[in-house]
This record gives sequence, structure tokens and C-alpha cells, in this order.
Amino acid sequence: MIVSVLLVAAGFVALIFGANWLVDGASALARKYKVSDLVIGLTIVAFGTSAPELVVNIIASVNGYADIVLGNVIGSNNFNLFIILGLSGLILPISVKSSTAWKEIPISLVVSILLLLLLNDFIFSGTTYLGRTDGLLMLVLFCVFLYYVFTQLKNDPQTAEAAHQKSGKMIWGLIVVGMTGLILGGQLVVVNSVKVASLLGVSEKIIGLTIVAAGTSLPELVTSIVAASKKNSDMVIGNVIGSNIFNVLLILAIASLINPIGYNPKFNLDLFILIGGTLFLLSSMLTGQKKKLDRWEAAVLFGFFIIYTVFLVVKEV
Repeated sequence: MIVSVLLVAAGFVALIFGANWLVDGASALARKYKVSDLVIGLTIVAFGTSAPELVVNIIASVNGYADIVLGNVIGSNNFNLFIILGLSGLILPISVKSSTAWKEIPISLVVSILLLLLLNDFIFSGTTYLGRTDGLLMLVLFCVFLYYVFTQLKNDPQTAEAAHQKSGKMIWGLIVVGMTGLILGGQLVVVNSVKVASLLGVSEKIIGLTIVAAGTSLPELVTSIVAASKKNSDMVIGNVIGSNIFNVLLILAIASLINPIGYNPKFNLDLFILIGGTLFLLSSMLTGQKKKLDRWEAAVLFGFFIIYTVFLVVKEV
């Protein structure tokens, strides 16, 4: 088991470095065109930091590990919202543009509710699984979301500051090496996490919601904390909200197209927590000091999720 644990750790290291190199390369490419920080956060950085979830879920889906797929996405979204936004908000109260409070956060809320409906099949087939029809619907909605984000380029007067220009070879080298690290790391994490779960007698659901979700969310954690320390609220909120939307509409959609995902109704509690946390974030932005997540509100997010995670693990053990 020690070897499996070490291989999981090695996989996470490869995922973190791979995502970091991918984000660096993709962000350098975007900044050449003077794209705003919010748009970079919602697209390039969100995709790059969600790449570990994508790779892990593709591998898990191919191998038929449905609970790893769902635990990774739902757990990562909760980790992003409660832990990453909570920690970032403790470092720097998160102020956002009015468009984010009124548009991007509600979009994330609607996506979470849609996922709950699709997984419980209130919409299509009447069976509790995420099928290929559901995956196609989510991909269409993902394309609509991307179209919406890129229309904001025309309406957003703020542009990113010109960064030190990297050469074309360096940019594409970072992207290729980053993707390679993600693929290798993802394989190590999935295969060895399942081995650890079986050896400890812990369910794949718990492994997906905790170890795999936290590990694949490390790039988002590092990116958001660095952005918060640099007082870049737009990058923080764009990264978290963008990643949560990407995780559902792109990553889960691709996984369900590869292999329809059987649904364990025990995930409903985690989905309700995700929806409740998003509602709390939205209300925080629209009450009190408007469009701002204060430190005490960030502390509530962070503290609640720590308590809930401990409850999950204790109940399983």
C-alpha cells in the first residue's frame, strides 16, 4: 500500500506541475491579445486548472469507475467553492464586478441545479445515470457559455497588462509538456487511488470526494491564493466560478460520452451543499458591502466544509 500511496503523491505532483505549465503557456498566449483578467480566469486559467479533473475523469470513465468520476467533479466543485474561495477570501476580501455578481455566479448556480436534475433524471430517461444524451446537452450549454464569455471581450474595457513576452516555441513547449504531465499524473492518481481504497476498505465515493477531489483541485488552490496575495480578485473569482462550470459542462460531459455514468443517490447531499454554497456566495455579493465576500463570510465557507469533510470521513471509517 505504501507504494500505491507514493504513486498517488507522484501523480499529484505531475498534475500540479503539468497544470502550472499549461496555464503559463496558455495565459502567455492569451495576454498577447490583451485579454482581461476576468476573461482569462473564466476560460484559460479555469481550463488549465481543471485539466487534472479532465484527465482523471477520462481515465476513470474508460475504466468504469463511476463514483470516482462523480466524486471528483462534485468534490472538486465543493473544494473550489468552500476551501479555495474561503482561503482566498481570508487573505483578501473578494470584490467583483457587477457582471460577475449578476451573471457568472448565477450561471454556476443554474449549472449545479441542472446537474442535480440530470443525475436524478427528472428531465430525460427516468433512470438514475448520466447518459450520452445528457452529455451532449451539457456540451451544447458549454459552447453557449464560451460564446457568452467571448462576447464579454467586446464589452470589457479593462485589458490585462502587457506581460513579459515569451517566444512562440516556449509557449507551445509549456503547453505540450504541461499536457504530458497531466496525462501521466492522471493515470497514476486514478489507478493507485482505487488500489488504496480497496486496501483500506473505503468506498470509491469517499476517495473521489476527498483525496482525488482535493488533489486535482491543488492547481486552482495555488492559482487563487497567488492571485489573492496579488490583490487580483477578478482572477480568483473567475478561476473558481469558471472551473466549476468547466467541471460540469465540459469534463463531466466528456466522461459521460465515453461511458454512461451510473449514479449513486448518496451524492445528492453533496450536490445540495454545492447549490447551498453557491447561493450563500451570491447572497454575500448582493448584501451588506455589495459585490464583496467579506472575511467572516469566507471563514463560514471554509469552516463549514472542514466540519463536513471530517463528518464524511468519520462516518465512513
